[in-house]
Amino acid sequence: MSEATHVTESAPTAQPPQPTRPADRLPLSGLLALATAGLITILTEALPAGLLREMSGDLGVSAALIGQLVTVYAIGSLLAAIPLAIATRGWRRRPLLLIAIAGFVVVNTVTTLSTHYALTLVARFFAGVSAGLVWALLAGYAARMAPAHLQGRAIAIAMTGIPVALSLGIPLGTWVGAALGWRYTFGAMSVMTLVLLGWVRWQVPDFAGQPAGRRTTLSGVLASPGLKPTLAVMFAYVLAHNILYTYISPFLVLAHLQQRVDAVLFVFGATSIASIAIVGVLVDRHLCRLTQVSVALFGVAAVVLGLASNLAGAVYVGVGVWGFAFGGAATLFQTASARAAGEGADVAQSMIVTIWNLAIAAGGALGGMAIDRYGAFTLPWMAAALLIGTLLCIVARAVSNARAATAAGSNAAAAQRLGICNGQ
Repeated sequence: MSEATHVTESAPTAQPPQPTRPADRLPLSGLLALATAGLITILTEALPAGLLREMSGDLGVSAALIGQLVTVYAIGSLLAAIPLAIATRGWRRRPLLLIAIAGFVVVNTVTTLSTHYALTLVARFFAGVSAGLVWALLAGYAARMAPAHLQGRAIAIAMTGIPVALSLGIPLGTWVGAALGWRYTFGAMSVMTLVLLGWVRWQVPDFAGQPAGRRTTLSGVLASPGLKPTLAVMFAYVLAHNILYTYISPFLVLAHLQQRVDAVLFVFGATSIASIAIVGVLVDRHLCRLTQVSVALFGVAAVVLGLASNLAGAVYVGVGVWGFAFGGAATLFQTASARAAGEGADVAQSMIVTIWNLAIAAGGALGGMAIDRYGAFTLPWMAAALLIGTLLCIVARAVSNARAATAAGSNAAAAQRLGICNGQ
C-alpha cells in the first residue's frame, strides 16, 4: 500500500519549524516504524481467517460468522477512509497517525478480552476504521519524509509490512493462536502496538496539515491528471488478484495441494518480499515500466496456472511468479497516485484504500460465483482476461502520452497526464 494535509494556521509564527529532509539518505528507522504500522494493520485484518476454528469454538458461533469478522473489518475501512481523510486534512500529521495506531490497541484489547460475539464484531468494525485512516496516511507520510528523488523508495520501505505480514506474520500468529489460544495472539498485537506508538513518537517527524485555503475538494482531487486512470488500473489488478487469492484453497485441490496451502502461500509471500525490494530501488525512475512488467508477469502467472492447474510443480512456479508480480504493486499504485494528486495526496490515498477494498469485495463475489457455476479451474482465466485488458490499456496510454509529449516538446506534460505511466 502519501501526505500533503496541513493544519489551518492563524499566523505564520504559530507553526513549529518543519522537519528538514537530508538530500541523499532516507530516515530508515522512521520508515520502518511506518512499515510496522502496516504490518499490524494486515495482521489485525487477516488473523481471524487463520484462527477460525479456535475463535468459533471459544465464542460459540459458526466458522462462517467468524469469517464475518474479516468482512466487517473491510466495511469499516471502506466506509471510513475517504470521510476521515477529508475531515482531518487540517490536523497535524503525527498526532493523527498516533490516534489511528492507538485505535488498534483499543480494538485488539477488546477482542482479546471479549466473550461476546456482538462486542467482538463491533470492535472489528472500528479496527477497520483505524485501518482506513492508517492506509490513507502511510504512503504520503513516507513520501514527505524523503527527498524528492527517493520518495518512491521511501514508499516501498513503508509498504514492506504487507508482504512480511502475509508471508511470516500471519503463519506465526496462526501457530501461536493454535498452540496457546487465539486471545494470546491479539493480546500480543496490542503490546506490539504500544511499543510502536513510542517508536513513532520518537522517530517519525511531525508535519503540518493543509491550510484551509489550500484544501482541494474531493472532486478536485479526483480530477487530478492521471489519478482516475491509476485508480482504474489498480481496481482491475486487485480484482484479478482477489478472484484468485480469495479462493486459493479450492483451486489448489486441482493439483492435490489442499494440504499444502501454507507452503504455497509461503512461496507467494517470499517472492513478494523480493519484488518489493526490487521495486523500491527502481520505482523512482521506472514507474511505468515496472507497472507494465508487474501486470505482464501476473498475466503470465495466471495463464500458467490456468494451463497447468493439475500439476503441482507448475502451480508452485505460477504462484511464485504471481507473488513476484504482486509484491510491489501497492508501492507502484501509491507512488503513482501521490505523484498525480500532489497536495491532495492524502485524499488520493484514501481513494486507493476505498477502491482496493471494493476490489477485494468484488473479487470474493465474482470468484465465488465462478466456482459455484463452473469450478475453480476458471479462476486464473478470469484473472488473465482482466490483466491482459489492463496491460493493453496501460501500453496504449503510455504511447499516447509519449506522442503528446514529443509533439509538445516536453516529457513533463506526458508525465502529468498519467501518474502511472509517463513514458519511462
